[in-house]
Amino acid sequence: MPIITLTTDFGEKDHFTGAIKGAIYNELSDVNIVDISHAVSPFNILEAAYIIQNAYHSFPKGTIHVIGIDSELNIENKHIALKLDDHYFVCANNGIMSMICAEIAPEKIVEINIHDKIHTSFPVLDVFVKVACHIARGGTLDVVGKSITHIKPIRNIKPYVNDDKSQIVGTVIYIDNYGNVITNIKRSFFETIQKGRAFEICARQHKFKIIYNRYSDIVNFDTPEDKRHVEGKGLVVFNSGGYLEIAVYKSNSATVGSASTLMGLDMMDSVSVNFINTQAPLKEIEGDIY
Repeated sequence: MPIITLTTDFGEKDHFTGAIKGAIYNELSDVNIVDISHAVSPFNILEAAYIIQNAYHSFPKGTIHVIGIDSELNIENKHIALKLDDHYFVCANNGIMSMICAEIAPEKIVEINIHDKIHTSFPVLDVFVKVACHIARGGTLDVVGKSITHIKPIRNIKPYVNDDKSQIVGTVIYIDNYGNVITNIKRSFFETIQKGRAFEICARQHKFKIIYNRYSDIVNFDTPEDKRHVEGKGLVVFNSGGYLEIAVYKSNSATVGSASTLMGLDMMDSVSVNFINTQAPLKEIEGDIY
C-alpha cells in the first residue's frame, strides 16, 4: 500500500488539509496518508525544509512526500517532483528541497508541466495530488514533467567560517515546540572546523563551553533531587538531526521558560562558535557561562 505524507502551513482550522486528503482518496482508495506537520509557520521555507529533512527518512523507501508551503505557481515559483534517496517529493521549487539536496543528490528532478490540463487556484489540492497519485500508481516522473538539473537554493543554509577558522557564525533555522533553538551548524561541520580545540558558543550574552550528549547529562544525579535546581538551566546538545541546539532543561514557556524566551533568541538570529587556542590562557568573558 503506497504512503503519501503531507507537510503544510495550513494549520488545523481551515478545510485545506481535509480537502487534500479527500482528493487523494478519490484518486486512490487504497493508500496511507500520514501527516508530518500542518503547523509550519506561514511561508517559512527554512522551517519546512528542516522538518522534512529530519522526518522523511523514517518512512519506507518509495514514500511520496507532498509539501504545501508557498506553492502558488508563478514565473519565479515553479512546481517540481523529484526522486531522492528512493523517496519522492512534490513541492514548489522555492528552496525547500535544498537542505536535503545539499547532502544527497537527487536521482531525477522534473519541472511539472500538467497545469494546462488542470484548472486550479489551489495547486496542492489539484496539481500536487494528481502528481503524487500518479507516482503512487507506479507512474514515472517523465510523464508529469520535463527534466531539469538544478533546484532553487535557499539562503542561510550554510554557516559562515572566518579565514583563520577560529569562528563559525551560524543562524537559528528552527524553534521547536519546547522553545529549543536549532541552528544550521551540523555536528560533522562543527567537528571538521574544531579539530579538537576548546570552544565557546555565544548566543546574545549567553555563553556555553560544553556540548552535552543528552539533555539529562546536565543533571548531577548524585545530588538530592530537591537540591538540583536544573529545570530552566541552559545547555547545548547536538540534536537527533545532528544540528547544534540551544535548549533549556525541561523547558516550558508557561513555567520555567525556554531557550527562545529566556535568551531572546528568534528565527535568523546569529549564534557563534569561537575556537580557543589551547596554548593561550582563557580570558574572562562577561555574561552567563553554562
